[in-house]
Amino acid sequence: MENKATTIEMLFEKAEDYTRTTVDLVKLTAVDKTADVMSSLLSRLAVSIVFVMFALLVNIGLSLWIGELLGKTYFGFFAVSSVYLLIAIVLNIFKDEWIKMPVSNFIIVKMLKKS
Repeated sequence: MENKATTIEMLFEKAEDYTRTTVDLVKLTAVDKTADVMSSLLSRLAVSIVFVMFALLVNIGLSLWIGELLGKTYFGFFAVSSVYLLIAIVLNIFKDEWIKMPVSNFIIVKMLKKS
C-alpha cells in the first residue's frame, strides 16, 4: 500500500514539474517573440526617422527651388504641400491595403516564426 502511495506521489511531483516547466517555456517563448517583434519594429522606426529627416530637408529645398521658379517663395511651399495633400488622400483611401495589412502580416509572421 505504501509503495502505491509513493508511486502516486512521485507521479504528482513529476506532473507538477512538467506543468511548471511548460509554463516557464511558454513565458520564455512569449518574451522571445515579443522581443523579436519589438526589436524589428524599433529598427524600422529608426530607419524611418532618418528617412523622414532626409525627406524633410529635400522637401524644403524643393519648395525653395519651385518658389524661386514661380517668383514667390511661398508658392513653392504651396505646390509641395498640395502634392502631400494628394498623397494623404490616396493613403487614406488605401490605408488598410497598404499600411494596416502589411504591418499586421509582419507582426503575425514574426510572432509565429519558429525559433
